[in-house]
Formats: sequence, C-alpha cells, structure tokens
Amino acid sequence: TLLISKIREEYPDRMMLTFSVFPSPKVSDTVVEPYNATLSVHQLVENADECMVLDNEALYDICFRTLKLTNPSFGDLNHLISTTMSGVTCCLRFPGQFNSDLRKLAVNLIPFPRLHFFMVGFAPLTSRGSQQYRALTIPELTQQMWDSKNMMCAADPRHGRYLTASA
Repeated sequence: TLLISKIREEYPDRMMLTFSVFPSPKVSDTVVEPYNATLSVHQLVENADECMVLDNEALYDICFRTLKLTNPSFGDLNHLISTTMSGVTCCLRFPGQFNSDLRKLAVNLIPFPRLHFFMVGFAPLTSRGSQQYRALTIPELTQQMWDSKNMMCAADPRHGRYLTASA
C-alpha cells in the first residue's frame, strides 16, 4: 500500500488498476495475512482507481473442484491469476471499440468513485500446462463466466445486486 500511495503522489493524473489477492485460511495459515488485507483496503479505496478482487479461497476451490487438482500449489493459483490478468487487460493491449483504456473502463463500470472493486469471472478455465482445447459457443462461455464456480472471489453472483456488469 505504501508503493501505491507513492505512485499516486508521483503520477496523480494516471489511472491505477490493481489485482488484489485476499488471503484464505484454506491456502495459508499465516497469522498476519488477515490483518494485512484489512489494513490495505483503506489504501485501495483512496489510491486505486480500479481494483480487481481475487481471493485465495476461490482460486483454491477452482483448482480443486473445477480443474480437479488434488493438491493445488501456489503455481496453480498464480496460473489462474495470470490468466485472469491477461484476459481482463486484453482490451487495453489490442485494438477494439469498447473499454480501450483504463479511463473508459472506469467511466463505464464505476458509478461512484469509492465503489471501484470488481468481482472477476473467467472462462474457459484450464489447468497449468494443459493442452486440451474445446470449442465453446458464446452462450456456453457466458454461462461459465457468470457461474459462481468461475468467480475469482468467493462470492455467489446469483445473490446480491449489480451496480454494473461487463463481459
């Protein structure tokens, strides 16, 4: 969080996107992880413009239930994170009509400045080193993307309300 605040001081006019991984007792039993996460949320609210929320519990569950890995490693979790980061930012790296920069993404998805925490769903999910490929239709991809088993944070998208949504 100190790094984020220093970057914000140095570049106040730049948009800042974070991919924040929150801890889980399923993955690690380090005592200070919940404290670090709790204390960092204030800095994310104040200094980040967009925050993609990922948590280790959801990543672990995806590896265990969806990808059928019996003992997921941090490498497996990191593979999911990197794949998600690549998918979320591809509209920034490749030409297209919608959300082609962080500012447009923020304008389209953030109704109130302090409500900039996004729940990320991803499809199709593949395990690290997998060479399998299956052609999916757009309805199948959309169904998978909004499925709670494909959410990168441990929340069920069927319960609650959306302020905005994007695919």
